[in-house]
This record gives sequence, structure tokens and C-alpha cells, in this order.
Amino acid sequence: MTPTSLSLGQIAERLGAELNGDHSLQIHGVAAIDAAGPGELTFVSNPKYIALAGKTQATAVIVEPEFPEIAAATLRVKNPYLAFARAIELFYQPPRYLPGVHPTAVVAPTARIGANAHIGACAVIGEHVTVGDDAVILPHVVLYPYVIVGNRFFAHAHAVVREYCQLGDNVVLQNGAIIGADGFGYARDGAQPAGSAWRKILQSGPAILEDNVEVQANACIDRASIGETRVRAGAKIDNLVQVGHGCTVGQDTLLCAQVGLAGSTRVGDNVIFAGQAASAGHNSIGDGAIVTAQSGVGNDVPPGKTVSGSPAFDNLEWLRSTVYLQRLPQMMKQMKRDLAALQPPAKQATSRKEPR
Repeated sequence: MTPTSLSLGQIAERLGAELNGDHSLQIHGVAAIDAAGPGELTFVSNPKYIALAGKTQATAVIVEPEFPEIAAATLRVKNPYLAFARAIELFYQPPRYLPGVHPTAVVAPTARIGANAHIGACAVIGEHVTVGDDAVILPHVVLYPYVIVGNRFFAHAHAVVREYCQLGDNVVLQNGAIIGADGFGYARDGAQPAGSAWRKILQSGPAILEDNVEVQANACIDRASIGETRVRAGAKIDNLVQVGHGCTVGQDTLLCAQVGLAGSTRVGDNVIFAGQAASAGHNSIGDGAIVTAQSGVGNDVPPGKTVSGSPAFDNLEWLRSTVYLQRLPQMMKQMKRDLAALQPPAKQATSRKEPR
């Protein structure tokens, strides 16, 4: 059950925070700093919101240890964002799904289902599927034949895992996530008549998700033509992301909304692809690299490098370039004025009398 309220002292103890304020004050929920009111807890981790901390109506604010004193009580920790994430868990309890198989679910007789599984309405578990313990499979989820998923698998409604794909422990699929759909592979066949010049390449290799991977709504992890598509442990993949066939996504890497990886892209560990960034196929993105929003990677990116733009290049150089780009109209006007000033003055016409 979700508690109706907790004292600041209880919250500070659970978060491991230093409390500056009244330990007995009651908190009944959490909210953003610009919307929080009395009885609510908020946080500041982004410098752009520091000024709001002095004006917030929240009863308490989670801040860094060096944060200045404000009217509200403060809970001081090294990582306010992480602490706030944990605070949300104190006040919100998601639904619990009891073990059992819904009467409308279809479970193949050759499927092996682990202990304490919950299988929801109209879910389909194919032949020779293996599901680990404590799985939650919600309505209309489909696991194709020969799929293997580990313990504590959680699949929201309408997620699909295609044949022969393998998922580790603690994998979460949000609504509409598709694991192992066919990669986009076609070979040109000029000998065929018009309308059938592209021959589909069979996509025989599975998609493999290691432990603690989460794939969010309507993202697609394609299967490989040969070999495998692999997402390594701890990677998080946001809504509407496309991971092409034969890609490798490294450990603890983040692929934010609408990122696209063309086939056979190799992404290292702890990489961040910001929203709508993309990579051409067969590129290698080094460990710890950052590709900023809407950037297009056309070549390999070294480890630890931050790149921007399309085609992407060094982020600092890109920032300078964007400043110059914004100044181009002004620079052109100034150039025209300077060129005009360099022109010699026009000669005045002299009058000559015609002889009589």
C-alpha cells in the first residue's frame, strides 16, 4: 500500500539525506518545483531552476550539500535527481499482478513458464518458449516460438518478441515495443520484371537483450540477416527508437527518443545518443561518446568524444560554427558596406561647348 504521508525525518532516513528543517513535517506527495505546494516534496538538480527554489511553495526541497539556505526545509544529498527518483517510489505503488494465467491467454503446450508468472488476457505464448520466474506478461503480448526470456521479465500490453530472440533477467518492454522484427535488407535483382527488382534477404539472426535492458514504447530492435543484433546489459532505449539489423548497443548506453541506428552500427558502453540523433551503418561509436540532439553521424566517433551537427563533428567547433551562421546576414551587410566604401567616387560629367 502507498503511504498517505511520511514525515520529513522518515524520508531523510530512507534517502540517506541530511535534513535541515522540522523532522515532524508531513509530506503526502512529490511534484515539480514550479508546481509543488504545501505538503509536497520537490528537488533541484538543474541550475536553471535554482531561482525557483527560493520561491517554491513546497514543504521541502532535495538539493546538493552546498546549496544555500532557503525558506523551505532541505534534504541534502550528492545526487538530488537520483534521490528524487527514490522519493517517488515512496509515494507511488504501481499495480500488483498476481500469479496466474488468464482464461483467454493462449499458451502453447511446449512452452515452459517459470514460477509465479502472471499472463494477462489475450496474451500468446508460442511453441517452445521459455519464460523465467516472476514474469509479468500483460494483455496482447506475443512471444513467438523459441523465444527465451529470463527472470522478472515485464512486458506491457502489445509488446512483441519474435522467434528465437533471447532476453535476459529484469528486461522491461513498454507498450508496443517490437523485439526481433525483420531487418531492412534487400538485394537488387535487375533481372526481375518491374515491381519485383528487390529480393528480400532472409533475416535469420536473433535480437538478444542482456540483463536489465528497458525498451520503451513503440521502439524497434531488428533481427539480423546473419549473426545477431545485441543490446548489452543495462542499456535503456527510449520511445520510437530504431536499432537496425546487426547492431551492437553497449552496456549502460542511452538511446533517447527517435534515435536511429542503421544496420551494423557498433555503439560502445556508456554512450548517449540524444533525441533524434542517428548514425549511418557500419560506424563505430566509442565508449563514453555523446551524440547531441538531431546530429547525424557519418563516420566513426572516438571514445569520449562529443559530436554535433549533420554531418556530425566536434561539439565545440559546431557551437562556434552555429554562432557564425547566425551572424552571416549581419556579416554580409557589413561586407557590402565595406566594399562600397572601397569603390572610387564616380567622376562628375564636364560640359563642353560645341564649336559654332
